[in-house]
Amino acid sequence: MDNILLSPPLAFLVVLAAMLVFSRLLSALACKPKTHGEGEGKSYACGEEAPTGLVQPDYSQFFPFAFFFTLLHVFTLTIATVPALTGGSFIVAVIYILTAITGMVILFRR
Repeated sequence: MDNILLSPPLAFLVVLAAMLVFSRLLSALACKPKTHGEGEGKSYACGEEAPTGLVQPDYSQFFPFAFFFTLLHVFTLTIATVPALTGGSFIVAVIYILTAITGMVILFRR
């Protein structure tokens, strides 16, 4: 029978408890500010005044690019790792290729 002390959940709990104890013991040595600065609560905008209105970036071109990137990389990873000698995985790979092509057609359709 395996040693219960080497089980991953128990090891996680032991390490977590040790880190919590070390954190409490070492928190007394942490540097704490004596006073708060005037700009401590302000947002940093590279030395310029932060915009006062709400900034709403436009992601309309980002999401198609992100979808294209994800689709091609997952496609490449999947096809590159398909075993060459098994027939069942070849069929799954062909179905995946057809699905990726369909996704590309949908993505670039306008």
